[in-house]
Amino acid sequence: MTQVGIFGASGRMGTLLVQETQSDNDMELSSVYARDGMQELRARDLPVAGSVEEFLRSCACVIDFSSKEGSLELVRTAQNLGLYKPMVIGTTGLTQEDFTQIQTLAQHCPILYASNMSMGVAILAKISALVAKTLKDSDIEIVEYHHRHKKDAPSGTALTLAQVCAEARGLDLQKVRISGRDGIIGARSREEIGVMSVRGGDVVGKHNVGFYLDGEYIELSHNATNRLTFVKGAINALKWLISKPNGLYGIQDCL
Repeated sequence: MTQVGIFGASGRMGTLLVQETQSDNDMELSSVYARDGMQELRARDLPVAGSVEEFLRSCACVIDFSSKEGSLELVRTAQNLGLYKPMVIGTTGLTQEDFTQIQTLAQHCPILYASNMSMGVAILAKISALVAKTLKDSDIEIVEYHHRHKKDAPSGTALTLAQVCAEARGLDLQKVRISGRDGIIGARSREEIGVMSVRGGDVVGKHNVGFYLDGEYIELSHNATNRLTFVKGAINALKWLISKPNGLYGIQDCL
C-alpha cells in the first residue's frame, strides 16, 4: 500500500482526507501534520508528526490542503532537506512568487497543483477556454459563490477559470481582471474579464462563467454540493501522480 501523509489534517478538507485515506484499500495513512489543532489530532489516535521534517520522512507521498503559510513551509522544508515526495497541493491564495517555489520543487519530484480538485471544474475550464477563443467579441464575467468562512477572494478556482479564458485570447489576466465595480466607472472595456465573489451560508462552491454578446449569452456553471467531491478528486489525482516523472501537473492532466 502507498504510505500517504495528509498535511493540514485538522481543517475541513484535511479531516475528510484523513477519513477517506483510512478507508482506501490502496493507501495507508502514515503521517499527519497541522500548524494548528495538533492536540485534537493526537486525541484521534492518528500518526501525528511533530515537525514538517518528521512528517515528510514518515510518508511516501503527500496531499496538502493546509494554508498558504503551511504549503510554503512544506515546500521549503522539502527543498532545503532534499525530501522529495510526490505532492498534490490544493491550497489557494498563493501569489506568483509563492507558485514559483512550487515550480522549483517540481524539478525534483512530481507535483500536481490545482485550485480545485473537481473533475467537473476541470471540464468547465476546458470548455470555457474553447468558448472564450471562439466567441472573441463576448464579454466574459465570472461569479463565484462560497460559504461565509472562506478567507480568500476571488476563489482560486475563479482565478483559474479567468486565466484559461485570458490565455485563450492572448491576454495578460493581471492587466484585464476586474474584481469590483462601484460608482461612476465608465463603460466596460472590450478586453475586461470580470471576476466577482459572493460569500454566505454554507455554500460549498458554485462557479458561473458567462459569455455575453448583443442579443444572446451563454452561461456555464458548476455546482459542488459536497466537499467529498474535492477529497475524492485529490486522492484520485495522487494515485495518478505517483507514477509520473518529475514536473508540475494540473488537474486537467488527469482527465
